[in-house]
Amino acid sequence: MMIVDATDLVLGRISSQIAKELLEGKEVTVVNADKAVISGRKKSTLSEYDAWTEIRSLVDPNQGPFHPRSPGSLIRKTVRGMLPMKKQRGRSAYDRLEAHSGIPSELEDEEMETFPEANVSQLDTRRFIRVGELSKHLQGGE
Repeated sequence: MMIVDATDLVLGRISSQIAKELLEGKEVTVVNADKAVISGRKKSTLSEYDAWTEIRSLVDPNQGPFHPRSPGSLIRKTVRGMLPMKKQRGRSAYDRLEAHSGIPSELEDEEMETFPEANVSQLDTRRFIRVGELSKHLQGGE
């Protein structure tokens, strides 16, 4: 089992690494999902996600699509887009993924891995938003 600490890691970059690990058959747990970052301007990122969450079915909006709003669900959704979900291999890989905001008590003493190539310091810009901030915005906190 692989435990990834997402603190100060770029969401897209860790998602591709996690997808590779899942396809190799490993179980992956992501902790501190709320501390991962999405690069780009805060306003444009928030407006893109607002537009995305407005998408509803014209026939019956209560039937979906339903959009994730919690940090863990946002990370799972990002990794899901990088897996071959139409194949059994991709679906079983997705089932081996867990994501948590913060560190669950049963995982506190475990050794955690990180991806140095996905660190926010590797970005050319200092413009980014944390997944926790985005989640609060999507849940109506701001």
